[in-house]
Amino acid sequence: MRTALAQTSSGTDPAADLDLVAREVEAAAAAGARLLVLPEATACRSGVPLGPVAEPVDGPWARRLEQLADAAGITVVAGAFSPGAGGRVRNTLLVRGGGVSAHYGKTHLYDAFGFAESDTVEPGAEPVVVDVDGVGVGLATCYDVRFPQLLTALADRGAQVVVVAASGGAGPGKVEQWRLLARARALDCTSYVLACGQAEAGGTGQAEAGGTGQDGAGPSAPTGVGHSLVAGPDGTVLDELGGAPGRLVVDLDLGAVAAVRRALPVLSGRRAF
Repeated sequence: MRTALAQTSSGTDPAADLDLVAREVEAAAAAGARLLVLPEATACRSGVPLGPVAEPVDGPWARRLEQLADAAGITVVAGAFSPGAGGRVRNTLLVRGGGVSAHYGKTHLYDAFGFAESDTVEPGAEPVVVDVDGVGVGLATCYDVRFPQLLTALADRGAQVVVVAASGGAGPGKVEQWRLLARARALDCTSYVLACGQAEAGGTGQAEAGGTGQDGAGPSAPTGVGHSLVAGPDGTVLDELGGAPGRLVVDLDLGAVAAVRRALPVLSGRRAF
C-alpha cells in the first residue's frame, strides 16, 4: 500500500487550512498514494481558543474533507477538534474517503510536567481501526505514542498499520524521544507506524501531544517539531523528514508485517500480570 505523510504547519483559520489540505490531497493522489496522513490539529493549530473552531464530526469542515478525499479517490486522516462535554473539546482524528468515514478521540491527554490538557480537552474512550483497501489502519494521537497498550490493542483489532498524528512541543530531547517512541511502538505492535507531525515552528514549551492552555490557548501550547517518519514492523526507520514542511511517500510491504510477527511473536506471547 502506497502511503503519503504531509508534514504541514497549520494556521488559525480552518477554512485556509482546508486549502492546505486540498493541495496535499492533490499531491498525494498524483503520487499514487492510497492513504494520506496529515498532522494532529490540521484544522487549526494549538495556542488559540479551540471552542470556537470545534465542529461536529459531520460538520462543514469534515464534509469538505470528505469531498476532497472522495474526489481524489483516496483515504485521508486529518486532525481537528470537535465539541466535548462540559465546555471542553475533543482532539479528534477524522478519517474520510475511499469508503471510510470514521473518527478517533485522543485517549491519553497530556497531564504531565504540571500541565493539564484534561482541563480543556475531553478524552476519547475506544481504540479505532479502519479498513483501507483491505488493510487495518489504527489511529493514535501524539501523547498516545507513550502508551504501548493502545498500539497493541490496535494490533489486536486487526491493525497492520498505525497512524500517529502529532503536534508536539519543542524542547530538549523532544525529537530524539519522538523517534525512539515511534520505533518502539512499531516493535511493540509489530506494525508499520506512520508518525506524522506538524512542521517545526521553533517553540520551546514543555507541552506536547496536543496540550493547550485555558480554552486551548497559552504560551506552552505546542506547534510542532517535524521529523515525520515511517517505521517498519521491525522498528527500522524507512524514511524521515527534517523540521521543515515536506512530504513522504512510502510503499508499505504488508507481507513484512506477517513475517515479523512470525519471527517476533510478541503479540501472541504476551502474558497478563
